[in-house]
Amino acid sequence: MKKIHIKRIFLFVALSFLGTSCSDDFLNQEPNNMITKENFFKTEDDFKAATAPLYNKVWFDFNDKFYYGLGDGRAYNLYAPYSDYIYPFADLTETGLTGPLVSAWGSLYNVVQQSNNVIIGIEGSSVDANTKNKYIAEARFMRGTAYWYLASLWGNVIISTDPRDLVQNPIVNTNPTKDVYEFAIRDMEFAAKYLPEAAPQTGRLTKYSAFGMLSRLYLSVSGLSDNPNSGTRSQAYLDLAKKAAEKAVSGPYSLLANYADLFKVDNNNNVESMFALQWVPNGSYGVTNTQQAYFALGSDITGDDAAWGYWTRASNDILYEYEPKDKRRHATWMADEDFYPEINISNGGYTVDHANTFVNVKKGVVGSNKDNSKISKQNSALNTYMLRTAEVLLNYAEATLGNSASTSDANALTFVNVLRARAGLDAKTTLTFQDLMHERRVELCMEGQYWYDLVRRSYYKQQEVVNYITGQSRGVIVPITYDAATNTVSVDATRDNSSRAIGAIDTSIFLLPYPESEVIQNPLLSQAPVPYDFKDEKITDLFN
Repeated sequence: MKKIHIKRIFLFVALSFLGTSCSDDFLNQEPNNMITKENFFKTEDDFKAATAPLYNKVWFDFNDKFYYGLGDGRAYNLYAPYSDYIYPFADLTETGLTGPLVSAWGSLYNVVQQSNNVIIGIEGSSVDANTKNKYIAEARFMRGTAYWYLASLWGNVIISTDPRDLVQNPIVNTNPTKDVYEFAIRDMEFAAKYLPEAAPQTGRLTKYSAFGMLSRLYLSVSGLSDNPNSGTRSQAYLDLAKKAAEKAVSGPYSLLANYADLFKVDNNNNVESMFALQWVPNGSYGVTNTQQAYFALGSDITGDDAAWGYWTRASNDILYEYEPKDKRRHATWMADEDFYPEINISNGGYTVDHANTFVNVKKGVVGSNKDNSKISKQNSALNTYMLRTAEVLLNYAEATLGNSASTSDANALTFVNVLRARAGLDAKTTLTFQDLMHERRVELCMEGQYWYDLVRRSYYKQQEVVNYITGQSRGVIVPITYDAATNTVSVDATRDNSSRAIGAIDTSIFLLPYPESEVIQNPLLSQAPVPYDFKDEKITDLFN
């Protein structure tokens, strides 16, 4: 890792939350500006203050552009020909110099090291063990989530539990992908054991959040083996994913009745939100959600010049995915003649009025400060979903399907069909893998997830995924006409196709390049990984 990065993120965690106060819930912290290692971590309130920035500031550079640029751009849900934070991913041409990639690497390791600082600080406290474990579990949840991203994106990466070690020697080997996943799983299992049943403050994690994330992690590793075309997944991990999903949905979380309501500022921390990044209304740079500025079609939505989304559009490939009656399209993408009553309220709402030859982003676009006081320039204050109940239901269904061609399992069908019912669609009577991938792609579209679904599949059916991505025809833009009322795409024969250069589609696309600056500072990043020495005992009683 780059030495300067390590020194930057090694700074005592107190520096991360100075100035993060806001009016909402646990982010309303008033830390002492004279915090030192000696006078902090003395009380539970100190623990709360230390863990609060793990919900926003450390994730900022990840959320700013990479979250959707990679998760949806690389999956080709999103197409933005003039956006340097999307097209390198959609075009499969990113390098170690691609800005959002470099920022995301730094942000994810910031999550890791700030979590480490919190864990070290709390472990050295004289507060009782039960209280300490609850907040250590919170930090380990964050660290485990960051390592899930790192393993999914880069494979072999450096596992770190103490930033001081890397300050002393930043030239270290990576650890193998399977060990990184195992490390993330152990963090999340600890979180599932020690996080509280109920959130102590709105927006904080619970043990059911951890079980939900475990269902994702177990699914990820279920197909990981030395043969990426084995065609099968580990039944043991599939069973664990199913158990974790069952535990997750047995808690306080449920589905919000109306899909579109999930993406309104006033519905932050709703009953479906298991883990979301918490952005500060009208806060300072670094604790705000900037996504609306990149997505908004025009200034008539935002009320200012921070509206750069005219060329940020749905790909043809994703528009073909929507069924005619699917309500999720309207909540995710703005098409011509769509109406949104929550935007431009003083004028009776907002009707999209542009040529019906392209479709822009809606999810994350919430209006101006005239519509809601929690919205300001380049800050919508809309939480970023990292895990929703809907995903856990789909994780359960996928784990149940397992290695079979189809399933008619009653619970799996119930979980999928409740999502389809909310979307206004007919129920399924059987489920195939293609059915589940369709539901995942549409349900979680523009929530930074679909690329990771493809990576997970590539662990055991790599050539199939290569063929799938090839079939997306990213190098050809076919002119279309889109009918918003019926979610219908038709080819516009009056206009010619246009072509664009894209990177090679082969097995190399499933791992991102390391940031070039990191490789220069630590040449061992490019060398063979070294197995990780696990020192903690693995938790074995989660499902007893």
